[in-house]
Amino acid sequence: MKAVLFDRVGLPLTVGERPVPEPADDEVLLKIAACGICGSDLHMTEDPKTFGLKQYDVLGHEFAGEVVSCGSAVATLRPGDRVAVAPMRGCGHCDSCKRGEPAWCAEMRLIGGGYAEFTTVAARQCRILPDDLPISEGALAEPVAVALHCVMRSGLKPGDRVLILGAGPIGLLVAFWARRHGAREVIVADINRHQEERAAAIGATGFALSGPGLAEEFRSKSSGAPDIVFECVGKRGLIDFACKLVRVHGTVVGVGLCVGGDDWDPFAALSKEIQSIFAVFFNMTEFETALAALGPGRYRPQALITDRIGFGEVPETFEALKRRTTQCKVLIAADAA
Repeated sequence: MKAVLFDRVGLPLTVGERPVPEPADDEVLLKIAACGICGSDLHMTEDPKTFGLKQYDVLGHEFAGEVVSCGSAVATLRPGDRVAVAPMRGCGHCDSCKRGEPAWCAEMRLIGGGYAEFTTVAARQCRILPDDLPISEGALAEPVAVALHCVMRSGLKPGDRVLILGAGPIGLLVAFWARRHGAREVIVADINRHQEERAAAIGATGFALSGPGLAEEFRSKSSGAPDIVFECVGKRGLIDFACKLVRVHGTVVGVGLCVGGDDWDPFAALSKEIQSIFAVFFNMTEFETALAALGPGRYRPQALITDRIGFGEVPETFEALKRRTTQCKVLIAADAA
């Protein structure tokens, strides 16, 4: 089968061949319909040791596909089923897994494999897509669920004022869920305006340029300081920045993946008695809710999709995304090959 392979730091991904995997007893073999390129994939290729990425590994954890065959112990799925995949694989039998929280299983591992024609996953990681949802759009379920978990962790209440740092896919999806959960104002901030129209399309009430003047610009678009600030970039210093922006007794939610340490002066957080929360992954109920949210509605996560590419375009597109292009969510799609 075709697959896009990681080589080593400083080199682009390459398109190669890998054997089609065989499913274990509790697994299914999937023909992948689409896989999203995630910002964490970009991080992994620049710091592979931290993430356990090895030479010739296949990236990709945002994917959906069709079941081709099932292991002998699989009774919940059958060939032909169209499924989205939650990429956190737990042991399947501990208390966390039984609660539908494999992300917090002691044996959890984040699976890749989506940048390929086929992959195997445990059947318990799969959820069947609604009949009216195009299979490629099922690849959005994972990032939509991540953003939902962020909003649930934040304790957001109807009427809250929300500021989101970062207009990448997760930041925009946080805006989507914040609006659905009744936030009065949802303002997305970024260092450029590439995603301003897309932010409005997904439900944001305003857009601002991030920088020294952000607090003033937020006040000009809002009725007060933000109740909640979501840091969705993962750059050094932004948690500190968020603490300076949020109101007294407000909440800062760390979402962005900041690797290699950070700089933070806790005085602002202490003096304002800020609640600091961090969010990562999701539970299976949130994953199912994310799938349902991909259906009809005024605001749809599908607005994030900017391109669908085949395997041959992946290396160049991947390198371009590292340089912050105007693209948002790029899908590697079988029908684009």
